[in-house]
Amino acid sequence: MSYERLEKCPVCGKTEFRNKLVVEDKSVSKESFAIVQCTACSFQFTNPRPDAASIGRYYESDAYVSHNSAAAGLINQAYKVARFFTMRRKVALLNKVAPRKGKILDYGCGTGHFLAACKANGWQVQGLEPSPRARAEATERVGKPIEADNLGSFEAGSFEAITLWHVLEHVHDLNDTLRQLIGLLKPEGTLIIAVPNVDSPDAQHYRQDWAAYDVPRHLYHFSPKTLTQLLKKHKMQVQQTLPMPLDAYYVSMLSEKNRAERGEGLLAVLRTGYQSNLQAARRDGNYSSLIYVASRRLVG
Repeated sequence: MSYERLEKCPVCGKTEFRNKLVVEDKSVSKESFAIVQCTACSFQFTNPRPDAASIGRYYESDAYVSHNSAAAGLINQAYKVARFFTMRRKVALLNKVAPRKGKILDYGCGTGHFLAACKANGWQVQGLEPSPRARAEATERVGKPIEADNLGSFEAGSFEAITLWHVLEHVHDLNDTLRQLIGLLKPEGTLIIAVPNVDSPDAQHYRQDWAAYDVPRHLYHFSPKTLTQLLKKHKMQVQQTLPMPLDAYYVSMLSEKNRAERGEGLLAVLRTGYQSNLQAARRDGNYSSLIYVASRRLVG
């Protein structure tokens, strides 16, 4: 097992960090990992972390539902129900914000449900997925080969839209990957990124038990401020920020499980999820997870 330590903040490049939390990987390894925060820009990230060659073992769980549609259990059934209701919304969003219906790349496409929905809606689809199990399932579901990760195989400026649904937080080389992805967009193309929000009320409520920290698989822990700053660094402007309200309930369910004997069960899940969404709606829009729609177009 090999670990690596980031010496510079991936967002602003500064080198001074403070310890934020220590979080246990309760789903696979039971190891603990430190989350640090950049003192200059406030970006939070897991540091140190397993390197790219070692991270695979932390995904080796039959319960990891985004890599295995057959995963069982109440929590995974809840995930599938949420996926059913959000899929149509995702495609509708894509149709609304993309310049025209053409080619789409779903980076980290998992088991291919979103790509299949896009294909049925008239899009020309491409996907990349590092997990062999998920890749095989996506290939069958979409009806075309899905590669592991070969951004260099695509022609520059060839996609109307590129999507990353809860993927960017997993990417080791954050800036280089974003640079490559943005280079694949047409000049008027749209980038859609969904990530957990470390500034959400449920994150503050659960602290080290917040399931969306998901160390060490989640290498980065974004807020609206830090993701907007990262995209600006790559000359992308956030056009819209949209909520994913079902995530507050799903993440609360996982977080209550993380609390073990301190967990309060289904009522706590419903209460925390509802309160998180209510506070976000009334105050600052800091929902549990957020969708960022970005392009090279200037806002306004």
